[in-house]
Amino acid sequence: MTYGRIRDELAAARGDLKARFEAGESVVELVHARSRLIDELLIKLWHEHVPDCDAALVAVGGYGRGELHPASDVDVLILLPESISSACEESLSSFVTCLWDVGLEIGHSVRTVEECSQKASADLTIATTLMEARLLVGPDVLFAGMLEVIEPEHMWPSPVFFEEKHKEQIARHHRYHDTAYNLEPNVKGSPGGLRDIQMIGWVAKRHFGAATLAELVAHEFLTPVQLQRLEKGEHFLWRIRFALHVLTGRREDRLLFDYQTRLAEMLGYEDASYTLAVEQMMQRYYRTVMDLSRLNEMLLQQFEEAILMDPNTPAEPLNERFEVKNGFLQTIDEQVFERDPSAMLELFLLLQDNPELRGVSAYTVGSIKRHLHLVDDEFRQNPRNHRLFLSILRASEGVTHELRRMNLYGVLGLYIPAFGRIVGRMQYDLFHAYTVDQHTLFVVSNLRRFALHRFDDEFPHCSEVMQSLEKPEIAYLSGLFHDIAKGRGGDHSELGAVDAEAFCLEHGLSEPEAQTVAWLVRHHLLLSTTAQKKDLGEPDVINEFSELVGDSTRLDYLYVLTVADVRGTDPKLWNSWKAQLFRDLYELAKRALRRGLENPFEGEQLVSEKQEKARAYLDTAGVSTDDTTSVWQLFNDNYFMRYRSSEVAWHTEWLADSDTNRDIGLVDVRPRRTGDGVEAVLFTPITKRTFAHVTAVLDELGMTIMDARIVPLDNGNSIDTYVFMESDKVVDIDEARINKILRALTGILNASDDKVAEVTRVITRQARMFTTPTRVNFRSSTSTDQTVFELVTADRPGLLSRVGQVFIEQGINIASAKIMTIGERAEDVFYISDLSGYALTESALHQLADALRDRLDNN
Repeated sequence: MTYGRIRDELAAARGDLKARFEAGESVVELVHARSRLIDELLIKLWHEHVPDCDAALVAVGGYGRGELHPASDVDVLILLPESISSACEESLSSFVTCLWDVGLEIGHSVRTVEECSQKASADLTIATTLMEARLLVGPDVLFAGMLEVIEPEHMWPSPVFFEEKHKEQIARHHRYHDTAYNLEPNVKGSPGGLRDIQMIGWVAKRHFGAATLAELVAHEFLTPVQLQRLEKGEHFLWRIRFALHVLTGRREDRLLFDYQTRLAEMLGYEDASYTLAVEQMMQRYYRTVMDLSRLNEMLLQQFEEAILMDPNTPAEPLNERFEVKNGFLQTIDEQVFERDPSAMLELFLLLQDNPELRGVSAYTVGSIKRHLHLVDDEFRQNPRNHRLFLSILRASEGVTHELRRMNLYGVLGLYIPAFGRIVGRMQYDLFHAYTVDQHTLFVVSNLRRFALHRFDDEFPHCSEVMQSLEKPEIAYLSGLFHDIAKGRGGDHSELGAVDAEAFCLEHGLSEPEAQTVAWLVRHHLLLSTTAQKKDLGEPDVINEFSELVGDSTRLDYLYVLTVADVRGTDPKLWNSWKAQLFRDLYELAKRALRRGLENPFEGEQLVSEKQEKARAYLDTAGVSTDDTTSVWQLFNDNYFMRYRSSEVAWHTEWLADSDTNRDIGLVDVRPRRTGDGVEAVLFTPITKRTFAHVTAVLDELGMTIMDARIVPLDNGNSIDTYVFMESDKVVDIDEARINKILRALTGILNASDDKVAEVTRVITRQARMFTTPTRVNFRSSTSTDQTVFELVTADRPGLLSRVGQVFIEQGINIASAKIMTIGERAEDVFYISDLSGYALTESALHQLADALRDRLDNN
């Protein structure tokens, strides 16, 4: 048979497997069918190329288990006798070449039994691969000899094997940030993935000699129900992996955004009223790997107890329901939860009270799973359980850890049914890095870190505020409920507030406390959106925000909840600029509330206070009063309202040192003094209208712009400032980088034409998967004669520059830009006016909206 014909037959076989998969045939049969197909081909080619040789052909790894997905590597071992003829060597070489020629992705090794022994003794991965060996063709005696030398009595005895494989799993989980809930998980390697199931099989094979997971039932390490869960989870992941290989045409184990939507369609999911097909598929994926993670933890712990610990160690009673054995908490018998269902909550409280415990015994974890049906309405209405749950929240240690454990064991989602509905729920965007339940627990974790003195160095101000709160459990409850209504349709904040208030009242919180939690859930986005989308230099903004918050205590809770929430959405999105904005709003509102809502801030008072503080900075820097007075003659009240006193001092000192060059325009760039990132200031003629140019240059340099303010002065010039950061989140920016930015911005002022630089950076792979139609909204500013323009559109390189060019074409001046990127979506706010400084007319608004949609959606 010619190689071309074999390649054609393999292609036809792949097409047949694909058609059978799409027709709904069992993936288990298909995975084994491909393995059998490859068996037949390799045996046939072996007989053709290696007719007279005492070597053996052995399938190893996944192929050794008889499991091959469409693009899986075909791993084989050519097992040699101690000596072979040169003719045999040539025939083996011809055989391997043939395998590549027919188009197989072959992973092969050629070893004698002695070499297998040496390699496997030195490398646990090789030993594990050989443990799964399966003879395809060749001498049985040779194959048996290889199996003999890798037995536990010769190498890697069961205790050592277990410990080392467990370390491997821990290291692998670390590579995936110890969570199965990444937006683009790896079906094979992520926690709860296929490798975790294989891990159980390897340990079982090494310790018991079990060839299959089913044999663990006979050894009483698995119940039939647990075996069913393992197999069901494995088969679901096989179906995902098989589909990935079919979809991509290659060995691909990552559930990338590029594939998720098409994969959901391939697997038969359909969009529902409030949930996309892809979100349904991913929720099932996350729930599956969560269950597999729980089984993996339980079984490995069971192995640890059997392999590394003394099973005859006497248990030490803890109370009449629980005892401690080998450092693990366990029930005194199987009927504890049946007799007293509340013990399922008491268990977590005992772990908090006894931090020296290593965890929960595998036996008790299994018992919890078997008794979850007891967490019913009667359980949820039991006052003792209410007290236990609040005690868990109020504990001095282990709050987050035990909430996570409650979620992992399935208790939390049953005790709070609304929480159960968000377990594994993903949001198909680039903003939310975790599923809703994991994000929620990260928020509570962040709040806990604010409350504990040992983490004071991380967020000193948040820690100070959090530790001043009389009832921190109010913050934890608001964190637990803030997103609990996601995916129901309607406003999740409003729906969640109703759930939160009912839960709090049922658990014995006072009515004011329950109302505070409900208010925090209802308004958990208030501080974030106000700080990032509104001009904090406007007194009306601060007064309106303060009036809505109402009192200082509620402001304290809202502040720590907001920081915890934003940090828990995606750690990569948190930065010192957001921290500064949130703190600015918090402190301005705090002052307004101290003054009393009946005495709102006035602009003149704010200007006077900022000038006083700025003079103090300038006196320390050695800037004379005359120089300060001279520079401040350039400024107006609008300028002082828009900048912090520290920024006023910087601009003043800079302009005082540059008085001879002001006519041609000036630029200064420096690292931000209060955190990561860079800030630039330009003193330039208003007619220069540099926004489109500056944003293009910064974008091309790889910067993400966080804030832009263009403040017209009374002498025909303007102060333009920008805050920006490296797009790849590099925190330290050296002098060479600052100078490069300075040269690029100076080039804008010196340019002889108005041509805007082209942005050549390309959109990211992930962002390409989303389509965000451009939406525009206009409203009047509350305290200035400006139009507030809100833009929602797809984020992309050069976006701000394109917007700036439209402003130039439409005769529009920018007063400020509040830049907010939410994953793949830009939600920017611009304060704009016409060239005379007035708010835009109705016709101008329509022209601007049409021009922006045309520029952004059609280019």
